[in-house]
Amino acid sequence: MLRDTPPFRADHVGSLLRPRHLLQAREDHAAGAITAERLREIEDEAILEVIDLQRAAGLRSATDGEFRRGSWHMDFIYSLDGVSKAHDNLTVHFKNAAGELDFTPAALRVDGKLGISETIFGDAFAFLRDHVSEGVTPKLTIPSPSMVHYRGGAAAIDPEVYPDVEEFWSDLTAAYREQVRRVHELGCTYLQLDDTSLAYLNDPDQRRAMADRGEDSEHLHEAYIRHLNEALDGRPEGLTVTTHMCRGNFRDSWVAEGGYDFVAEALFNQLDVDGFFLEYDDERSGTFEPLRHVPPGKMVVLGIVTTKRGELESKDALKRRLDDAAKYVDLDQVCISPQCGFSSTFEGNSLSVDQEKAKLALLVELADEIWGR
Repeated sequence: MLRDTPPFRADHVGSLLRPRHLLQAREDHAAGAITAERLREIEDEAILEVIDLQRAAGLRSATDGEFRRGSWHMDFIYSLDGVSKAHDNLTVHFKNAAGELDFTPAALRVDGKLGISETIFGDAFAFLRDHVSEGVTPKLTIPSPSMVHYRGGAAAIDPEVYPDVEEFWSDLTAAYREQVRRVHELGCTYLQLDDTSLAYLNDPDQRRAMADRGEDSEHLHEAYIRHLNEALDGRPEGLTVTTHMCRGNFRDSWVAEGGYDFVAEALFNQLDVDGFFLEYDDERSGTFEPLRHVPPGKMVVLGIVTTKRGELESKDALKRRLDDAAKYVDLDQVCISPQCGFSSTFEGNSLSVDQEKAKLALLVELADEIWGR
């Protein structure tokens, strides 16, 4: 059955491969070689091109490819009042088919009262809104509030500012409620909250790491679900909210492994969102069996096409994957997408723009054949 509201039968997570000239412009700006105004002009031009790329693929939603960001989440988090960059870096251990590599983003420090002074990504969304074609829904992607906590936990929170972690959560979720209200006022009707923590916590190694830093790792996902619901409490009518959960995405690599079994029952039945973007591109994501917990009225967007390799999937193989999923959830509650973004950080994955286009077009073609989109 055709869907006129998001998530759409063929959708995508958000980030897209940055063109080389855009990356060069960001380097030039950091070096003082071009002005912020000139960088903005180059970003605008690149975003117009990537909007057209999505339209040409047949997608009914569009993002700005996250072209104005360095990473999918830290640009947002550092824009929150009360959050600053720490002097040291985090080390996140990623894995891929060739071995391991480390990602070292700057750490964060909650050293002031959390809040929202300016609408984060507000100008970026307004540009997207004003340039999508008629009939295309602009989508804004932001990290979930869980990511502010998962990145550092209590060690990242100044105890003089927040002696009680519940005060931290109260201010953080209030800031998110204000952000949600403001972006809806700008015309956003499709908001996606990206959350790696709810996927990572399926991995016993990640739960052990959380326990080692003093968290109640067996129930942390339930706390995150509760606080995410607080952040969405009273959300405006007409706003569709989805969440995307992946196990890490950096230069073809990942962090965590394992199916959604550990979080599935609480996730699908307690989290107050309209749809769930889920990684399902290989055996690392587990089986479709956790989908048996998806209640009526909720949508799942199955990420059955990978962004970590350029080879195009077989349409027949993807149809067999959907037949598999249909054993556990009604196909009328299913949409399809890539398993993650193509460029969660500015470096991007190693596939080409032509391969990216082919994967998006394949999803649209497959959705047309199955649902009529």
